[in-house]
Amino acid sequence: MIRRILLTAALLLGIATATEAAVPSNYYARMDGKKKEALKNAACEVIRPHTVVTYNSLFPQQFPKTDVYPELYDGNRRWWEMYSDIVFLVRDGWRGMNREHSLPKSWWGGEQNDAYTDLNHLYPSESDANMAKSNYPLGEVQTPNFDNGVSKVGYAYSGQGGGASQVFEPADEYKGDFARTYFYMATCYQDFTWKYTYMLQNGTYPTLKPWAYEMLLDWARKDPVSQKEIDRNEAVYLIQGNRNPYIDFPELAEYIWGTRTTETFYIKEQGGSVTPPITGKPELFAPIDGSSLDFGEVAVGKSQDVELLVNGVNMRSSLSVRVTGTDRKMFTLPTLQGNQIPASQINSEGGYKLTVRYSPTATGEHTAAITLYDGGFPDGTTFNVSIHGQAFPVPELTAPVATPATDITDNQYLANWNMPPEGEVADYWIVNRTRYVPGNTVTTRLVAETNCLEIDGREPGVAESYTVQSVRLGFESPESNMIMVNSTGLSGVREALPLGVAYVEGGIRIVLGSPDADNAEWRHTNLRVYDLSGRTVATMAAVYGGEIITLAPGAYIVTTDQNRAPQTVMVR
Repeated sequence: MIRRILLTAALLLGIATATEAAVPSNYYARMDGKKKEALKNAACEVIRPHTVVTYNSLFPQQFPKTDVYPELYDGNRRWWEMYSDIVFLVRDGWRGMNREHSLPKSWWGGEQNDAYTDLNHLYPSESDANMAKSNYPLGEVQTPNFDNGVSKVGYAYSGQGGGASQVFEPADEYKGDFARTYFYMATCYQDFTWKYTYMLQNGTYPTLKPWAYEMLLDWARKDPVSQKEIDRNEAVYLIQGNRNPYIDFPELAEYIWGTRTTETFYIKEQGGSVTPPITGKPELFAPIDGSSLDFGEVAVGKSQDVELLVNGVNMRSSLSVRVTGTDRKMFTLPTLQGNQIPASQINSEGGYKLTVRYSPTATGEHTAAITLYDGGFPDGTTFNVSIHGQAFPVPELTAPVATPATDITDNQYLANWNMPPEGEVADYWIVNRTRYVPGNTVTTRLVAETNCLEIDGREPGVAESYTVQSVRLGFESPESNMIMVNSTGLSGVREALPLGVAYVEGGIRIVLGSPDADNAEWRHTNLRVYDLSGRTVATMAAVYGGEIITLAPGAYIVTTDQNRAPQTVMVR
């Protein structure tokens, strides 16, 4: 068994109480009395507004609150990651681990949006398992290609996978965790346009495909809500101000996709009432008194904004806000007028997003607090949120060293590069993918969590290249050397304007047309010459056959807008 917590009979009896006790009395009121599609829409309205944390704060500040075993391992705190059985100690940071989007970010094609850093589907993951998982859908593996004893990746049973080449299967002990995570994502972000539709379909209902929700429902039934999920749900709520209703109400998925879709959902029937009659007294759902707001790591001279959700009901007057504490000058509220939030905005469905800005002027850890008061609450009532940031010097970044692509097929390949030198840290990498399509050169920027990235959508007959940049605290390194991925499937292809490059003493001669003759009527545009480090050494807006370009001895790559495959040449 992989779980390290043994739930005693007493603890099991306390699960429902623990869940209910932390839920604000009116938090789920919109869902009461709804069924099926209307219930899912109401759940989306409840959970979609939340404080959006920063990417750089996940491992340093957020995961220690959400994903650490409650008991010590040989006297040390240990990361609770659901992808392997490897022991990772918190004191060692996140070496060998990644920030894993359990629902792959490539599925919606977005990065800097609410879903990108939503802790309800972000987990720490052992890096090899994360790499093997790739962006495959969940499923049950019939023939594994990867199996570390916890995670499996391989070919799915018939009827599963949604057309993907492989699927990812978590351990039985975590299948319910992943199912409830996917229920949350398919509800909270039901309005997304999905780029990959292995498990999801566009539209607010049912959003999950039938094969997917049937499998996930089966997983959720066989692996009920655990204390781990309950504790994590509370921790995420303290950070983001929203909850996973499929953990709070284990039967909710049945009302939306399963065996109870013809029934009306009443909160009072879900293991005890958590929604007493509205009394008219003001109530603040978010932020929670005593919670914290973390900015993660920021470079001196840079600013980082975080939007803190302020949401509640029955506010009768504006809520006043002030920043206090030792380092309060490092934190500001740049968009707040008169230090007050109108009651109408707090009472609205989406609440009010309070922008908090961290602008460190010195290195080190900085702390302050946000205090909220008034709003119709009794005199002396305050809600306090601690705020933290850690400032570092502006990083000095060297260009990564890109290495040749591997696992090359007609439609994909694996881009590779070396890890940074010792003492240099990268938060993530940007891969600059360039495709040399006829008449155009198309470059896209892709984000990678580790020092390789699977690139798909490759076309036979179209050459590609890539360079890499590391990113630390928002600063980008110089580009790496350029790696060429040669075109395939070119037999029988004839270019309208073929490019040839011939060596001449001291440089190269451009050949357009056949190797035996140059045609001055033919012209190529945007000629670029690169050395093997990827550095541009010569450019010409237009070039005709027979022109000579002087170059120092060395190996070069030549491209133009009109030629499909870059040409290589050696100058001696």
